[in-house]
Amino acid sequence: MTARGKKTVRDLRRGSRSTLLRRLYFDGPLSRQELGSITGLSGGSISNVTGELLADGLIEECGSVESDGGRPRILLRVAAGRAHLVGVDVGETQVRVALFDLARTELAASDRPLDDRGHDAGHVAELILAGLAEVLERTGTDPGTVLGVGVGVPGIVEQGVVGQGVVGRGAVARGTGPDLGGGAGAVVHGQTVGWDAVPLGRMLRAGTDLPLFVDNGAKTLGQAEMWFGAGRGARHAVVALFGSGVGACVIADGARFRGAASSAGEWGHTKVHVGGRRCRCGARGCLEAYVGAEALVARWGAAPPGGGEKAGLAALLAAAGAGDPAAVALLDEAAEYLGAAIADLVNLFNPERIVIGGWAGLLLGPRLLPGIRAAATEYALRFPREQTEIVLGTLGPAAVTVGAATLPLSDFLDSGGEFPRRAEADAVGTGAGATGAAAPAGLRA
Repeated sequence: MTARGKKTVRDLRRGSRSTLLRRLYFDGPLSRQELGSITGLSGGSISNVTGELLADGLIEECGSVESDGGRPRILLRVAAGRAHLVGVDVGETQVRVALFDLARTELAASDRPLDDRGHDAGHVAELILAGLAEVLERTGTDPGTVLGVGVGVPGIVEQGVVGQGVVGRGAVARGTGPDLGGGAGAVVHGQTVGWDAVPLGRMLRAGTDLPLFVDNGAKTLGQAEMWFGAGRGARHAVVALFGSGVGACVIADGARFRGAASSAGEWGHTKVHVGGRRCRCGARGCLEAYVGAEALVARWGAAPPGGGEKAGLAALLAAAGAGDPAAVALLDEAAEYLGAAIADLVNLFNPERIVIGGWAGLLLGPRLLPGIRAAATEYALRFPREQTEIVLGTLGPAAVTVGAATLPLSDFLDSGGEFPRRAEADAVGTGAGATGAAAPAGLRA
């Protein structure tokens, strides 16, 4: 029996595969020589592991570069078409399901509006499963190549454990720790949408045996911006989601800060006015009640009827651009509230970068950003504010969907390129390791 804490040969091999895959994914294409200097692995290890990854079809050669006096160096990169990812954004007005290759190229997407049932949990689960079936069918994708379905939801995600293992893939799907992706055991507490301990993971598992990963939408947005967008390169950051509601993802020393129950980042429900406006959560004076898209449109009161929040914000922005005093005053006030709330983030977390994203943040950001920066400077402590830059996100309004897709991607890279097991094997809760070849997975009949 292996001593507790002692790494086996297989552990070391998986670690080397993971290291090289991550470097090639985020920094590639790279030559074997560059991989050696970046990772510190020996030439023999680099040769053996890249040989394995090439044989598995996970990486591919993609040209060469001249070397100093020697043979040209072959460049390697991750093979984009080897596997697929699904990202889901459970938004305020619709559910978006998108299928990506490993290069994050969107191959197909399904946008399904919420009907008069709104965020009824059964309705949302139906839309997710219908969207999943649609994108797989439209592209002819073999479900066995899908690494997992990442779902970004409004609210707090309680991680789910079943028996000795975890339903779904992730750390405990290999039998070793908390399931940070939520998986089929994920329970969602979404106070603003009326979800009280909704077993979303189990509801989705009834319709698919693909691996499931569930997380808060602001956290998936944060992961996307940190990996591929405006947060890239920062070790300490906050990524703010500004949409119908408001949330944040706090990055501390390169890792997402979750708190004791994964609820860290509920920034929209910090108080900016004691005894103020009633928020969707039921409390008074929340930041969301003053700067969320729903609140801004309601407070303005002059939006075109029946146009929805996006049309309402666009009309508000146009009115302010035309000099309408009420619209100008409302947006100026929103910038001050946001700047003051960002000052709190600066004082609390001392980030080097704060990224403002979400569809409303990107729509209003160019107008509000100067006022936000000025208010943050006025309300924050001088020294930490001088160390913090405040910028807009760069991934567009679909960043939550991209971020959701990074949940199974992260697990894949951590595993060194292992393909997932069938969900049925996980569902029994045995905690056995993922040792065999991947079996096909897909939608249940």
